[in-house]
Amino acid sequence: MSTSFALHQPTVPRPAHPGVGHRRTRVLIGTDTYPPDVNGAAYFTARLAQGLVERDVEVHLVCPSPTGRPHVVERDGVVEHRLRSMPSLAHESVRLALPPGVRGHLNRLLDRLSPDAVHIQNHFLIGRMLARAARGQGVPVIATNHFMPENLFDHLRLPWSLRPYAARLAWWDLNRVLSRVAHVTTPTPTAAGLLRVQGFAHPVEAVSCGIDLARFRPAPEGSTPADRRRLRARFGLRDRTTMLFVGRLDEEKRVDELVRAVALIPDVQLVLVGQGAHRGRLEELAAAEGVADRVVFLGFVAHEDLPDAYRCADVFTIAGIAELQSIATLEAMASGLPVVAADAMALPHLVEEGRNGYLYEPGDPDRLADRVRAVVASEKTRSRMGAHSRAMASRHRMEDSLERFERIYEDVSVGALASSSGGR
Repeated sequence: MSTSFALHQPTVPRPAHPGVGHRRTRVLIGTDTYPPDVNGAAYFTARLAQGLVERDVEVHLVCPSPTGRPHVVERDGVVEHRLRSMPSLAHESVRLALPPGVRGHLNRLLDRLSPDAVHIQNHFLIGRMLARAARGQGVPVIATNHFMPENLFDHLRLPWSLRPYAARLAWWDLNRVLSRVAHVTTPTPTAAGLLRVQGFAHPVEAVSCGIDLARFRPAPEGSTPADRRRLRARFGLRDRTTMLFVGRLDEEKRVDELVRAVALIPDVQLVLVGQGAHRGRLEELAAAEGVADRVVFLGFVAHEDLPDAYRCADVFTIAGIAELQSIATLEAMASGLPVVAADAMALPHLVEEGRNGYLYEPGDPDRLADRVRAVVASEKTRSRMGAHSRAMASRHRMEDSLERFERIYEDVSVGALASSSGGR
């Protein structure tokens, strides 16, 4: 349900928890990408905001308007403050907030809301402007980093020769913004280590993006092959051994390696869920490899249908080299799928060799194909590995991540109050 609000709402007293003597925590989240944008950072931020609301946190969120027109709307308990925006030249599905007037708007918003904490999800336009405004008013800022320069290079059409220089500049800029906040998190220890390698000198806490284990789960006990046939037919898929990838079809995801690998494995189909700038190239590659009939582009799959898409598969495959965690891989694991993943960035955190799947050297589709064969060679192997994936995913419960973030908000708020009192 959505309810429209006036742009300038009066300050509302904070109600206390029922039966508890303290008021609700109020947090203001800032992000440059949020649904209807389709990407990992947008998806995580939406789940974070909605999960916090379910924990009785009052959540306001600042993000670009998907239409360009500024407005305020409440969705599922989250109050979205949508800023005037323009299309992004770098990405067809992302819009940019227009800086003129934003600083004054953010100051007024902070005045009115008086949040316990501000939580920025990136260091681009909105993140840095909101962090600066919050610091000016003594509101503590938490930052979660989802960024790697590789995520932008293809969209910016940067020549390969310039990418090392652009990466250094991007890391310098990120360090400059994040060094001024009260607390920094990122999804995995590998992602935290990457920040340190890139010169970030402050503490970084690894807090998993988390996964909804009730929503993403294996097929019900007692399901039959006929049930899976019907499920695959609903998505227009043939009833055959299935490799699955869920994510953007963009350069850093290296989906071409999946296409080349499936060409080496007869009687296996590759199902791709997602959209992206490289879809046309991947279709051409599938035709050139002679597997156009075994590479299925499902495109965007609705939120409510995504769990069933995972249940259509036998193995989840991911070739990306710029994953700070990979929510899609966690969803696949929670759904009881073995994983074959590139041995790159944070993906090794999600694979225990021979137990829930295998890693392969990026750029080696032959090895990727060998690993997929090893997983799907027998139903017993696939089932055993899938069960271990589910057990591993249980270490990333969304409830635990939400609890940690709520505690961080409370801790930095108390710290800010103590600092303020000490300065009087």
